Amino acid sequence: MSDRKAELERKKAKLQLMRDEKKRKEEEKKKREDAEQAAAAPTSSESSDITALLQDLGIPPAGATPVSQPAKPSPASVASKEPTLSTAPVVPTSVSPQTAKKLTFSKVTQTNVPPREQVTYSKETQTPHEVLEKDDDDADSLDVAVDMQHRHMQHGHMHAMPHVEMMKPALTAEDMAALEKEKEARRRVPELSDEEKMYIMTTEEFQRFFDRSSRIMERALTEEDVQSIFVDYTGGEDGDNEGDAQAGERLKLNREFFDERWSKHRTVTCMDWSVQYPELLVASYNSNDDAPHEPDGVALVWNIRFKKTTPEYIFHCQSPVMSSCFAKFHPNLVVGGTYSGQIVLWDNRSNKRTPVQRTPLSAAAHTHPVYCVNVVGTQNAHNLISVSTDGKMCSWSLDMLSQPQDSMELQHRQSKAVAVTSFSFLTGDVNNFVVGSEEGAVYTACRHGSKAGIGDMFEGHQGPVTGIDCHTVPGQIDFSQLFLTSSFDWTVKLWSIKEQKALYSFEDNSDYIYDVCWSPTHPALFASVDGTGRLDLWNLNNDTEVPTASAIVESGVALNRCRWHQSGQHLAVGDDMGKIHIYDIGENIANPKIDEWSRFMHTLQEIKNNSSDRDDDPSSLSSMSSPLR
Repeated sequence: MSDRKAELERKKAKLQLMRDEKKRKEEEKKKREDAEQAAAAPTSSESSDITALLQDLGIPPAGATPVSQPAKPSPASVASKEPTLSTAPVVPTSVSPQTAKKLTFSKVTQTNVPPREQVTYSKETQTPHEVLEKDDDDADSLDVAVDMQHRHMQHGHMHAMPHVEMMKPALTAEDMAALEKEKEARRRVPELSDEEKMYIMTTEEFQRFFDRSSRIMERALTEEDVQSIFVDYTGGEDGDNEGDAQAGERLKLNREFFDERWSKHRTVTCMDWSVQYPELLVASYNSNDDAPHEPDGVALVWNIRFKKTTPEYIFHCQSPVMSSCFAKFHPNLVVGGTYSGQIVLWDNRSNKRTPVQRTPLSAAAHTHPVYCVNVVGTQNAHNLISVSTDGKMCSWSLDMLSQPQDSMELQHRQSKAVAVTSFSFLTGDVNNFVVGSEEGAVYTACRHGSKAGIGDMFEGHQGPVTGIDCHTVPGQIDFSQLFLTSSFDWTVKLWSIKEQKALYSFEDNSDYIYDVCWSPTHPALFASVDGTGRLDLWNLNNDTEVPTASAIVESGVALNRCRWHQSGQHLAVGDDMGKIHIYDIGENIANPKIDEWSRFMHTLQEIKNNSSDRDDDPSSLSSMSSPLR
């Protein structure tokens, strides 16, 4: 309210200034009129001219003696003189002087009808001193407006003032010609010197453009259908992953990924599929002893959507990368755990292949190889969890890797630290997880709460645990308590966190089993790989003694990692020579039937009923220990 009153006072003061200015102008106008009248008085030269003009007309000037004229006789004299006739000549007599006419100046009233006012606007200031020249009607109307404004303010509402916008002046023919010349100059490509070309090629904008364009051209050269080659994995576009598993074929090799420079003589240490871009697969590699000048650690992002054989992105660091994963809620970030104990973070939006962040090499973080990294939580609250072989688990924020948010020593009953080689979180749980160790034992663990740290221990393997995976398939029946482990003892074991003993041991392999992984869509299906280059698919609803489908990679390589695609129709397998094999899973195996969950429940019940007989069988015990003799 005080602001409105102040504004009214300013307007009243402004109105008073306008009235004073008007009064001043009227006085000036009156003075000008008097000056004009004084200037209109005739000068001496003008008076002589006027006198001459009057004499030509027979009018004597003022002050001169006029010519006398005979007086008219009176009627009486005329009557008395009628009978008398005189012959004497008439002598002229003097004429009595006539009264002189006095000339004066009269004021001429002029009437001016002004033409109709044409209002035009220009870019110059219309009121330089903020003084508005208005006539009486405008001043009175302003008084009325101020009073009305005051009354509206008292009633609590106010009308907006009119808004006047400036219009652009019309362009002339010369302006149009100048604009055309400017456009033509812009279209003309200037010649650049070698220094200018080198400068442009080193700018970040050009490198980003060249990287993007070369990636698109590489896709176009290998694709028959180019309608989707323009997908950009740095900008947030979603790509459709079309599952091309062939019905009737159980296990079919689709393609292989290998790069002569970055994959040769390196071992695939870890793989992970992107959640946001299902066609992207990140694979980490250790060092290449035959190339000492190349980086020790490499992480390559491969694309199964296109037929090109080169990686989508290339990342590296100065320590072998032992584990890697996509940051679940950050599609542009790739996390790596190194042999030196550092956690590194790459960003595909950056033009650098080196990490954008890394953890310090200090006692507060890891100082031993990190074989386990994973991002757990929700979109708004998530952390990076890492575990190294010295038994230390750290929780990190992806925004700051300078120090862990939380750390914990994994020890079982105050003994030495557990040398963790693999871990897996329970389905839908960010607090409880299971870990595999170098000594062959499996442990449950908890991040928070009164039971934080190592919990129960599961004994059964006779060698280091190489892989562990919890059941993740949702359905009518909950199997989230189940998990699988693989080991150097040539076996895969099925466990439940509710029982200390293994539910079942799969002993069909004849070499180290390096990894095991549940299917993300089928409740009873899992895959395993071993050192002979053999890939096995186990459907426990069909058979628990032999695999449902198997494939052997030629050239005598060892398969050491496997990861299911989230659709359940593709399986990525990595070997010890740096090559990744993509297999298509037949629909009759990958797609579960409606009764698969209930059948798997019956299968587990049969396994539990027969577990006592299997444990008492001496041949079974000898077969478990034979690989280590």
